[in-house]
Amino acid sequence: MIFTMKGFVLLGALLCQSYALAASIRSIYLFKDVMKSNTTAIKTSGFNSLVIFGVGILGNGDIMYYSNTPGSSDVLAASNGTYVGGDALAAKVQSFKTGTTGVDRVEISMNSQHVKDLMANPGPGPSTPLYRNFAALKTAWGLDAVNNDDESLYDVASTVKFAQMLGQIGYKYTIAPYTNSGFWVSLIRQTNAGLADPNLLLDRVYLQCYDGGAGNNPASWANTLGLKVVPLVWVTNDSKPSQGTTVAQATSKFTSWNSAGGLAGGGYWNDYDIEKNGLSYTQYGGVLTSIFK
Repeated sequence: MIFTMKGFVLLGALLCQSYALAASIRSIYLFKDVMKSNTTAIKTSGFNSLVIFGVGILGNGDIMYYSNTPGSSDVLAASNGTYVGGDALAAKVQSFKTGTTGVDRVEISMNSQHVKDLMANPGPGPSTPLYRNFAALKTAWGLDAVNNDDESLYDVASTVKFAQMLGQIGYKYTIAPYTNSGFWVSLIRQTNAGLADPNLLLDRVYLQCYDGGAGNNPASWANTLGLKVVPLVWVTNDSKPSQGTTVAQATSKFTSWNSAGGLAGGGYWNDYDIEKNGLSYTQYGGVLTSIFK
């Protein structure tokens, strides 16, 4: 293949543009049932990373998708190594990264329930139900990562095993801390031992900067963890109005935090709030695209 100098310049420009987009994380948590969400708005409002909240594992290694939406039912997503969540749900999740979209990464978020027990017995091996179920779900939904929203267990050894199991399947692993930095430091160091960017297994930190984490300083956390962080604010909501953040307030917070350094991007906790309260994905997404290029 023959390239002209003009071709090399164009190729270089495209590569630089691609790197810039990849380097700036613009995320939003999706608490509402994805089957009822405004998919078009989510895909076209500036977000490049979606975190689907409400996935959990059962004591036998099955995986549930909890809808968290009035009128919707919880769904058994994977069981006995097979995806059982239905074609429509799989197509919906896959659609976030296809067609007209800015989304290039989709994660699922879960708590720590049953992780410790399942890592002890039957363990993280490829023949176990949990391993096979996560493999089946990844294929069916086209997933990129699993997000750890542990706020109670804080067991380093079992969490590292779980993260490494997911890495063997092909997932990245991310975390959403708000406190207990010592636990997260240990988890990052052990999970990423022997690995270097861009091949880190635990590659993102979504730092809660609302509610229990309202006083968190992103630059300080980044320094402590040894990884850049993605601070999260909670959009305007009626669950805890005092913790809500308007578009103007989000602009001010992200601008200030970004100037202090240590950020890989920014994002939102969205507890079914944007659609429930008639807010705008475009306006909240526009804050992120204006700051995190």
